[in-house]
Amino acid sequence: MGGESTTRTAPRTGGGTGGGPAGSRTGQRLSGVAVALGLALFLGGFGWAALFYRPYTVPTSSMSPTIKAGDRVLAEVVDGDEVRRGDVVVFTDKTWASNAPVVKRVVAVGGDTVSCCTDGKLTVNGKQIEEPYLPEGSLAEIKNFPTVKVPDGRLFLLGDERQGSLDSTAHLTDAAGGTVARGAVKARVDAVVWPMNGMLERPTGFETLGVLSQPGPIGTIGRLIVAGAVLVLGGGAYGPIAKRVSRRSRQEPAGAR
Repeated sequence: MGGESTTRTAPRTGGGTGGGPAGSRTGQRLSGVAVALGLALFLGGFGWAALFYRPYTVPTSSMSPTIKAGDRVLAEVVDGDEVRRGDVVVFTDKTWASNAPVVKRVVAVGGDTVSCCTDGKLTVNGKQIEEPYLPEGSLAEIKNFPTVKVPDGRLFLLGDERQGSLDSTAHLTDAAGGTVARGAVKARVDAVVWPMNGMLERPTGFETLGVLSQPGPIGTIGRLIVAGAVLVLGGGAYGPIAKRVSRRSRQEPAGAR
């Protein structure tokens, strides 16, 4: 008599392929695939890194500002024959340190003649080397050192902080004349990971003397790990998001007439 009023409620949905409390079955399947693929990429990236890289903590400031005391680095495991001029390497030599690895930069290899300084710059095979990694305003060496002919199969290494680095110049009176065997190299530093300073740049100042080394697969590994994490988080978030959307749609009134 006074008019009729009814209120519609949202129809219930069954468990078929339509949207249910946890989303559609297709969505759930895709979510599961994303999580599985993400885990494979994430764990695979870490597994790949474990095969090719070793972590080291640099205890001194002899490689500052490139690597500061206490920095954590990732170094690619390489054979000594793969080392090139300009590389920052990890090596062991009992005449340098009895029970710890040492981190220095290779400035000359077997057959090279190295000296310092010419117009304030390191000289290798008669060429003055630009060293942008040195501390701003510092000299290539705080003192001149005699010309050294590096024997075949050996390396001449310096720290980037030349004033306080106990490098090849501090071992010139040793039997090896300050040089280190290629076979003593354990790894080549690719990146500073703590703090996250990123990849070490290859010094172009040595390009006139020969081919520089190429970075290892750390960039690809990092992208795999990030992509895996995104897929795991995205796939895992699908269920809760679908539930919330479904709950809202059930609670909204359809209107009155």
